[in-house]
Amino acid sequence: MFDAIDTFIETTLQGLGVWGPIVGCFFILIESMIPILPLFVFITLNFLAFGNILGFIISWIFTCIGCFISFMLFRKKVQTWLFKRIKKQGLISEHTIDVITNLKFEQLTTIIAVPFTPAFLVNIAAGLSKMSTKKFVGSLLIGKIFLVGFWGFVGTSLLESIRHPINLVKVVILLVAAYIVSRIVSKKFRIE
Repeated sequence: MFDAIDTFIETTLQGLGVWGPIVGCFFILIESMIPILPLFVFITLNFLAFGNILGFIISWIFTCIGCFISFMLFRKKVQTWLFKRIKKQGLISEHTIDVITNLKFEQLTTIIAVPFTPAFLVNIAAGLSKMSTKKFVGSLLIGKIFLVGFWGFVGTSLLESIRHPINLVKVVILLVAAYIVSRIVSKKFRIE
């Protein structure tokens, strides 16, 4: 089964030629706004197309850009209109918005770094809250390093990660590292 998947990916990449990486980057951008697309597939394709280092850098940059665009859309264009409607219907309370706004820098970074956290929901929640853009962007830049690292180096296949429990230990180590780095950055730049 894994050989068939590898063959399919290789054939697809060769068939797309120069457009393969561009399509992969485009889908990573779109995934931040449309949650049904599988981010790990596009990161894996970038790793296969560009290699580990360049694939990592490209995937990290485009996932950060996509999340930031999504955050800004909700912050600038949708926040007031949607928040009024949601609040009026009782779907969200002021307390919930305050909890999201008051997340510590390292907490937000850890949430972003968790591979199974839906980026779209984090972007919406942060965009609708009163969280500072500086806090969101800082957490995003740090957290996505670990997320892309997980999907690229460790979790190119979810089934492969589950079959080898050592990879799950690596995920925990990556999350702890994300938390520690975010604590250091939070103190150094006084981000609350």
